[in-house]
Amino acid sequence: MGWFKNWRRRRLLARAQLPENHWRAVAAGLPSLRGLTDPELSRLRDLSLLFLHEKQLVAAGELELDDSMRLYIAAQACLPILKLGLDYYAGWTSVIVYPEGFWSPHRSLDAAGIMHSGFQARVGEAWDRGPIVLSWADVQQASSGDGFNVVIHECAHKLDLLNGVANGMPPLHSGMSLPAWTQAFTAAYDTLCRCLDLGSEPPIHPYAAESPAEFFAVVSEAFFEIPTVLQAAYPAVYAQLRDYYRQDPLLRLG
Repeated sequence: MGWFKNWRRRRLLARAQLPENHWRAVAAGLPSLRGLTDPELSRLRDLSLLFLHEKQLVAAGELELDDSMRLYIAAQACLPILKLGLDYYAGWTSVIVYPEGFWSPHRSLDAAGIMHSGFQARVGEAWDRGPIVLSWADVQQASSGDGFNVVIHECAHKLDLLNGVANGMPPLHSGMSLPAWTQAFTAAYDTLCRCLDLGSEPPIHPYAAESPAEFFAVVSEAFFEIPTVLQAAYPAVYAQLRDYYRQDPLLRLG
């Protein structure tokens, strides 16, 4: 049925109505899109329109989502799959957006084997076979260009989950080396953890040390937002992400 899905997508794009100045305004507000060629921006625009057609963006709390806010989220969500395609986001259908950070149920097992239940403050979540949940206040921070991008972070988790488990190892493309990926990510993760243990300032957000899954999500943010920093700190990780995402932000952002 792939041909039918592609036909429907082409038909939708042929009939889509999005003023070019509206799209340009959204794109201009995202530093991570700088350096994209006109054909790449056009493809990102098409992917964003398809994303908005195939995913339901739902406001939670007292937030009111308008079309420009939806497009702003969609453009960020589609940047990681610019060269991969929308089918990489198969298996889930909705994005829930809160005005600000939200409380999420949390369970943890302590060293004594006792399970604790409670709530944790979150700015984003990606549920396995479920929605992405975002804080709009934090989504807007993508315009600061400081390496933080909650949309890309949660979308990276969705890519990681394509093999059934969030472990920092998304399904690799043909021609990519599993040992090379494992070696690059394990060495960088261990280096980050040692850095934090010594009380040193890490090159990326320290939340990356929470787990290999969070490390993959945080370095994906850095890859698109601050590629110079990531490449300088973890060049082998940058090279693996360049092959995985099939993009080179360092080259286009200088």
